[in-house]
Amino acid sequence: MPRKSIALLAVLGSCIAIFWPGALTFGFPGVMAPIWQEMFHVGRTATGITIFFMLAAVGIFMFLVGRWQEHYGTRKMIILGIILTACSSVVAAYATSIYMVYAWAFLNGLASSFVYIPTLTLVQRWYPEKKGLVSGVVSMVFGLAAAIMAPVFGKMLATLGYLPMNLTLALLTLIVGLAGAYFARAPDEEEIASFSLDNTSKKPARIKKPGRSLTVQESLHTRSFWFLWITWTLAGAAGVSMTVLSIGYGLFRGFPLESAILILTAFNLTNGTGRLVSGYYSDKIGRNRIMSLAFLAAGLAYFVLPWASGLTSCALLAAVVGFSFGTLFSVSAPLVADCFGLDHFGAIFGLTFAAYGFVAGPLGPTLSGYLLDRTGDNFFLVFLYLGLFCLLAALCIRQVVPPQSV
Repeated sequence: MPRKSIALLAVLGSCIAIFWPGALTFGFPGVMAPIWQEMFHVGRTATGITIFFMLAAVGIFMFLVGRWQEHYGTRKMIILGIILTACSSVVAAYATSIYMVYAWAFLNGLASSFVYIPTLTLVQRWYPEKKGLVSGVVSMVFGLAAAIMAPVFGKMLATLGYLPMNLTLALLTLIVGLAGAYFARAPDEEEIASFSLDNTSKKPARIKKPGRSLTVQESLHTRSFWFLWITWTLAGAAGVSMTVLSIGYGLFRGFPLESAILILTAFNLTNGTGRLVSGYYSDKIGRNRIMSLAFLAAGLAYFVLPWASGLTSCALLAAVVGFSFGTLFSVSAPLVADCFGLDHFGAIFGLTFAAYGFVAGPLGPTLSGYLLDRTGDNFFLVFLYLGLFCLLAALCIRQVVPPQSV
């Protein structure tokens, strides 16, 4: 089979493999939060902690998966991630308390790590001259899956019931995910070498590449890594909070559940499609510029959201936050490759997720849920501090540049 066809199939397989982990990560908690509150007689703080466990698993395992894929290969990591994702849905199906929901969240975050890092790594290796574009494609599917499936989750719950719905999701994840993993093959050393020969005859890329790949230890000693780490903390907290706040805010405004879900759908729609747009334009106008503008827009959207009373305006503002969140995911990956190289990309990118996993969760969904419970649904206070996080992230990301030019 021609190399171009294999490369395209690898990207397609990566997208298929990442679909269900994305749907369950970004869409399922938002739809199920009100259901879990009713099932287990808990408040928003308890369901907000669900995201903390999911992100904690991401923070722990993103780095480890980045290391393991260097030894065991990307395809094996993806297959294991798909199996674990299916298992997490089985855990959710038989949940008898909020603590079993936390177990689902942790297992789902762990599983996503085994799919997300390997897929991003292999598509960038197939297309080193279009890292932003192909990373954006994979990230787009990761986020867009939730926009597609969030309304479907609600309908499945109403027609199938809680237990059959989750078991069905487990089966679909296994079948679709393993089919995608079959095509998700990384290029071998000979193919990588041929890319370098091909690129010598092309025009110089707009994105300046580092002279060599940095090790994890060398990256940790750069200012750029830590500014990126802070960016993931702030922008990650602001973005992921919308996955659990959107439906709650819609219900607070008096919308029925079916309408409130549309706010989450709007968030996930731009969270998905925006990743392709921002990834593509990051190859053209620069990674830092597109990320800074996206974070600035999200901050302004959060400031306006408390005064948005109509369904359309709420959905549009949530969509702006979704675009920012998607940009964080899609453009950070090629930015890490630009700054530190691809040799240890998985491990270094995984370390940036430690900020998202361990700090963004408590600062975002957990703290916002606590404040809402304590203040009687004072969304103004919550949206204010999340908007400030976005503005600070817009400043921090401007400092993330290749270490040679720092």
